[in-house]
Amino acid sequence: MIDKIWLVVLFPLLGVVINGLAGIKLPRKVIGAIGSLAILGSFITACLIFVEVAGHGSAERVSEVVLFTWIGCGSLQVNAGFLVDPLSLVMMLTVSGVSFIIHVYSTGYMAEDEGFRRYFTYLNLFVFFMLILVSANSFLLMFVGWEGVGLCSYLLIGFWYQRQAPADAGKKAFVVNRVGDYGFLLAMLLIFVTFNTLDFNKVFAAAPQVLEKGGLAVTLMTLLLFVGACGKSAQIPLYVWLPDAMEGPTPVSALIHAATMVTAGVYMVARCATLYSMAPISMEVVAIIGCLTALFAASIGLLQNDIKRVLAYSTISQLGYMFLACGVGVFTAGIFHLVTHAFFKALLFLGAGSVMHGMSGELDMRKMGGLKTKMPWTYGTFLIGTLALAGIFPFAGFFSKDEILWAALQKSPALWLGGAVGAFMTAFYMFRAVFMTFHGESRIESHVHVHESPGSMILPLCVLAVLSVAGGWIGLPLIAGGNQLKEFLQPLFSVAGHAAPAEQAAHEVGLEITMMLVSLGIALSVIGLAWFMYIKKPLLLEKLSARFSSLYRLVYNKYFVDEAYDALIIQPIKNSSLWLWRLFDEKVIDGAVHGTAALVLGASGALR
Repeated sequence: MIDKIWLVVLFPLLGVVINGLAGIKLPRKVIGAIGSLAILGSFITACLIFVEVAGHGSAERVSEVVLFTWIGCGSLQVNAGFLVDPLSLVMMLTVSGVSFIIHVYSTGYMAEDEGFRRYFTYLNLFVFFMLILVSANSFLLMFVGWEGVGLCSYLLIGFWYQRQAPADAGKKAFVVNRVGDYGFLLAMLLIFVTFNTLDFNKVFAAAPQVLEKGGLAVTLMTLLLFVGACGKSAQIPLYVWLPDAMEGPTPVSALIHAATMVTAGVYMVARCATLYSMAPISMEVVAIIGCLTALFAASIGLLQNDIKRVLAYSTISQLGYMFLACGVGVFTAGIFHLVTHAFFKALLFLGAGSVMHGMSGELDMRKMGGLKTKMPWTYGTFLIGTLALAGIFPFAGFFSKDEILWAALQKSPALWLGGAVGAFMTAFYMFRAVFMTFHGESRIESHVHVHESPGSMILPLCVLAVLSVAGGWIGLPLIAGGNQLKEFLQPLFSVAGHAAPAEQAAHEVGLEITMMLVSLGIALSVIGLAWFMYIKKPLLLEKLSARFSSLYRLVYNKYFVDEAYDALIIQPIKNSSLWLWRLFDEKVIDGAVHGTAALVLGASGALR
C-alpha cells in the first residue's frame, strides 16, 4: 500500500477538477459530497498506509516513493516523490482527518452562500497543497506545497472579496508570508550550494559529515528556515496576518488555524531537526521566540471581544508552545501538541461558527450571554474544547502542554516560567469567552432569533469533542503501554542523531505527577478567577480597567503593533513608491518617451 501514497494527494486534486470544471452543472449537495468524499479518500488511504508502516520494525518505517524525475539540469537533480515515515504519516492523518470534518461542517455552514462551488474548490485545493507539503521528499517539492497553501490562504481569507475587509486581510496574509518565504528560499539555495542536492534523506544523511556543529553554515540555513516558519506559523514578528484571517468563512479559519497552514512551520522545523540539532544558537532562538510569542499573543487574547479573534490569538500562542518544544529539543512533544491542538482548536472555531450561525452572524461577545440553554449542543462541545485548551485533566491539551512545560523546565526555568504564565492567561481568556458567551444575563439584541445549528454542523462538533477528550491519551507516559506517539516518532529522530537530552531522559514519575498537579492547579485557579470577575463581580472589571487605564488601553489595542508597522514600514514604502512614480516613472521614463517623440516630431518638421 505504501507505493500508493500518491492517492493521498490525488483525491483532493480530483475534487478540485470535478467541482472546478463541472460543478456549475451540479446541485449543491453533490458539490459538497464530492468535496468531502475527496478528503475522506485521502484519510482512508493514509490510515491504510499507517497500519502497514506501524506493523514494520522501527528501522523499516522510512521509505521513499519516487514518481518521476522532475528537474534534471546539470547537478540539480530533483525527483518528484513522497517520503513515507512516521512524521509524514502523523501529519497526513491529522490534515486529512480534521479537514474532512471541516468539509462536512461546511456543507451546512455555507449552504446558502452564492460561492458554494468556488468555496469547495478552493478548500480541496488547500488540502491538496498541504498534503504535498507534509509528504514531499525534498525541500523543493515542499516549497511547492508551501507556496500553494499561501495562495489558497489568500483565496479563502479573501473569499468574500466584495467587501473591503476580507480583501485587505487576504492581501495582508499574502504579503507578510512573502517575507517568510524569502527566508525559506534563501535557505533552500544555501542547502543546495552546501549539499548539491535538495533531497531530504541525502541532506540529513550527509549533514554530520559536511557541516560543523555550531558552524556558520548550519546556523545560517536553520535561521533562514525559521524565518519561513515564523511567516507561515505566525510567530513574532510575522504574526500580524493571522488575526485578520478571521475575515474569511469560519470553517476556513478552523482549517487554517487547526490542521493546515499554520502548522506547516512547526512541521518544517521538526522535519529539519537533524540540522537544528547541529545549530545550538538556532535552537535557542526557536525556543525564545516560541516562548515570547506564547506570552505575547496570550496577553492580547485577554481583552479581545470578538470571539474569533480570541481564538486567533490563542492559535498564535499555542504555536509558540510548539516551537518552544522544538527549541528545547523535544520534537515529539511539539508534534504531539500540534495533533491535540488540531482537535480542540478546530472544535473551538467550528463552535464559534455555530454561535455565529445561531446569532445571525454576531461576533461581539458583549452582545451575547445566556446562550447555554438556547444552544446546548454548541455550549457542551465548546466547553470541552475550552477545557482541552486550558489544560484541564483529562482533556487532550493537558497532556501535550504538560510535556512541553516539563521539557522547558529541564532546559531553563525561565522558559518554564514563560510557558506557565502563558498557560495561566490561556485558561483565563478562554473561560472569559465561555462566561461572556454562554453564561450570565442575556445581552442579545431583540431582533436576533437564537437557534441551535443543524445536524450537519453539530455532528462534526461532537466528533471533535470526543477527539479533544481522548486524543491526549496517546501521549500519556504514565498509562500502560507508555507514550504511543512518542514511541512511534522517536526512532525517526533518534536515527537522525538529534534526540535531545531532555527527551532521552526518563521522566521521574513522582516529579511528573507533581508538575501535572501544579499545571492543573494553576488552570483551575484561573478558571475560578474568570468566573469571579465575569459572573460573580462583573463590575470589578470596570474598576480595574479604569485604575490601570494605560495598561488596559495598550493591551486592548494589541500593543499598537499594526499601527507601528504602518508608520515605520508600510507608509514609508508607499510614500517612496509614490515619489519614485512621480520622479522616475513620470519624468524619467515617460519623459524619455515623450521627449524622443517630440525630438522626432521637431526634426521631421524641420526636414519637411
